[in-house]
Amino acid sequence: MLVDGQAYFQALEGVLAQARREIWIVGWDFNPDIPMQPGVPQSQKLGAFLLKLVEERPSLTIRVLVWAMGPIYSGKSLKMFRRRRWSSHPRIVLTFDSRHPIRGSHHQKFVVVDDTVAFVGGIDLTAKRWDTSEHLVDDPRRKLPSGTPYEPVHDMQVVLEGEAARLAGDIARRRWLFATDEAIPPIVPAAQIRLDGATEMMTNVEVAFARTEPAIRGRPPVTEAMDLTVAALKAARRHIYIESQYFASSRVCDVLCERLSEPDGPEVVLVSTLSSHGTIERLVLGANRDRFIRRLSQCDKYGRMRAFYPVVPKPDGTEQEIVIHSKLVIVDDTFLRIGSSNLNQRSEGLDTELDIAVEARTDAERHRILALRNRLLAEHLDTDPASFAAAVGAEQALGRTIDAFNTRQRGLRPFRDAAGKGAVTAVMGTGIVDPIGPWWPISAWTAATRRFLNRQLAPLRNPASAFGANKASLASSKTTPSGSGMKK
Repeated sequence: MLVDGQAYFQALEGVLAQARREIWIVGWDFNPDIPMQPGVPQSQKLGAFLLKLVEERPSLTIRVLVWAMGPIYSGKSLKMFRRRRWSSHPRIVLTFDSRHPIRGSHHQKFVVVDDTVAFVGGIDLTAKRWDTSEHLVDDPRRKLPSGTPYEPVHDMQVVLEGEAARLAGDIARRRWLFATDEAIPPIVPAAQIRLDGATEMMTNVEVAFARTEPAIRGRPPVTEAMDLTVAALKAARRHIYIESQYFASSRVCDVLCERLSEPDGPEVVLVSTLSSHGTIERLVLGANRDRFIRRLSQCDKYGRMRAFYPVVPKPDGTEQEIVIHSKLVIVDDTFLRIGSSNLNQRSEGLDTELDIAVEARTDAERHRILALRNRLLAEHLDTDPASFAAAVGAEQALGRTIDAFNTRQRGLRPFRDAAGKGAVTAVMGTGIVDPIGPWWPISAWTAATRRFLNRQLAPLRNPASAFGANKASLASSKTTPSGSGMKK
């Protein structure tokens, strides 16, 4: 397990340096100008580092698959990808994936190296992702490639080995096929890749991959990620711990409201982001977060609900919020889900998402899941995991333990705008700003237009087709949604 960007990028650099055959980088965004290890003088920028790898290893190919609009949404110009030495190398293939529904995005964030090690979670290889677990207000290393500082950010990535890593490679190849019509054959996994910096959680466990894929181009929808999350929330007995950038899913809110209404239901602790980026996000996603937290508070007849955003102190005595970019669900000591799926509408059926999940089967595995939850809460509460774990064990109540530790300048703060009376249903227009799936009138019109244009342009793209040549179609491969492997 890799908590926060510093741990991830350090471990990733070490694994990439051992690649011999194939690297897959799949993301919502990609920035070749970020340093692999900010503050380290000899650290290379990502693009230069990838170029160095392929120049040193004639057998290595790197494929980067990025949502076509990601660089634009994150404020970059596509010019940064043109005529660059790293992206011009014949064995570094950069593809911008535009095959998605209107208003949809490709939101998966994972890297696979030689089908031997995979990193899956919420961290893209782009700017505004790196930070330490201290989340210092003024960290000179936390800055954009332009030199502009950015706010503290919390995130995580899980490391997979063995069969689970191989399946992650299959998912990357399936995405590539759907985006480019090019089938990449699987490779024989490397014998071994050394992992540095990753905290081992579990070995020899079954790892489930839970995907979201919208219905498009004749492909049926896949809603594994949300279905798995809802099933886990319904099965909770004592504790539910959630970290999510957004809390705007009506379906999740409904389930949690039911659980909080039960006399013997689980405690629910939500850690999310306070600020919204942009007016539309604030008026819809931010407002829905407040409304849904307010609804949960009204359902919470037995005092088992806590909802917070994390802060660190500023030198002037005020507080700086920490951006929560993680997407995590922990249920009791039995279930762990980490990935790219936010708890909002579009992650349920409009965007592509990839999560991994583990269900503990032994006492050691249950201990590891609890240790991760306690480590995360200890980070937010500015204490050590052992002290927090001991207090939870003695108190047998997660919420009261959080309240007892939440007395420092760095800590967790309640969402004030969600308190008291007010609306508890989704904002009007949510279906437009945060749609739960493709809007079929537009999608159908777009698909028909695309088919018409493809027919008209086919002779120009492939002159042989004008003379009756047949073009073989590539069948979409089916990826098994779960597999076993070692997880760290």
